Amino acid sequence: MSSTDLGAPPLRLILTAIVIVVGLHLLTAIALVAIKTPELKIESEKSPSPIEIELVTLPTKEATSEVEVKEVTPIEEPAPQVIEPKPKTVPEVKPQPKKPVVPVVKEEKVKPKTTPVVPVKKPKAEERPKETLVEPKADANEQRKIIAAQAKAAQEAQARAAQEAQARAAQEAQAKAAQEAAAKAARDAQAAADAKAAREAAESAARAKAAKEAQAAAQAKAQAAAAASNTPVNFTASAANWASAPNFSFPDRAARRARSGDVLEVVLVLRVNKQGGIDSVRVAQSSGNTLLDKEAQRQVRSGTFRPFTKNGAPVVGNVTLPIAYKVP
Repeated sequence: MSSTDLGAPPLRLILTAIVIVVGLHLLTAIALVAIKTPELKIESEKSPSPIEIELVTLPTKEATSEVEVKEVTPIEEPAPQVIEPKPKTVPEVKPQPKKPVVPVVKEEKVKPKTTPVVPVKKPKAEERPKETLVEPKADANEQRKIIAAQAKAAQEAQARAAQEAQARAAQEAQAKAAQEAAAKAARDAQAAADAKAAREAAESAARAKAAKEAQAAAQAKAQAAAAASNTPVNFTASAANWASAPNFSFPDRAARRARSGDVLEVVLVLRVNKQGGIDSVRVAQSSGNTLLDKEAQRQVRSGTFRPFTKNGAPVVGNVTLPIAYKVP
């Protein structure tokens, strides 16, 4: 190896230095991007307030009009302060293109020039002779007439107010009377309606009671009539009308104990219901032949009577019926 190679730095150190330099450059670029330049706020200059001039007029009797001029000085406003950004210390790196810096222009406030106020000299008032004013004396009669007219007008106004108050009172009284009359009429109508309802309720109760009593009487009468109609009434054979007459014939079994040509009579008592049917049969007088008596009871049950009536109502009847059999 030559002598120059001994004094050269190793390759590793060179690479390390290059990496460090590149890293510094990157950090510097990031810092420059992150830094924001402050915005400069420039306050607009306010215009000065106008000058006020007041005109004052004086009475014309002793002196002429005079103009007073007041000088108003405009209020000076402080100039806007410009804040300049403070430079930050940045580590030395390789030069990079910088952003253009906008120059800050300081605006100076120009004071408006005030025009000098020239005082106006008051003109001397011309001396005029004083005029003596003579006031005319008012006539006493006119004053009295005016006072009388005012008094009359006041009286008429009071009279009109009194009439209006009286009219309002009369209207209020009429309205109150009408309300009371309407209320009284409503009370009377309600009382009449209540009385009518009570009277109708009493009449309906009376009618219901009468109807109930009549129904009870009718039921009692019907029960009495039914009881009376259920009591058997005795009738003769001539008063009985057959609706369907039975067939009476001498039985062959009873002929053995009787002689031919003899007449055997049996008397039966029949219980006839209201419909004319025969409910029961009993022998009141025997014929002397037991077989004939039984056959007569059987034969008579096959017939029906017309219902027996009393006073136009059907009743239960007892009929005494004699039957005569002739022995063949």
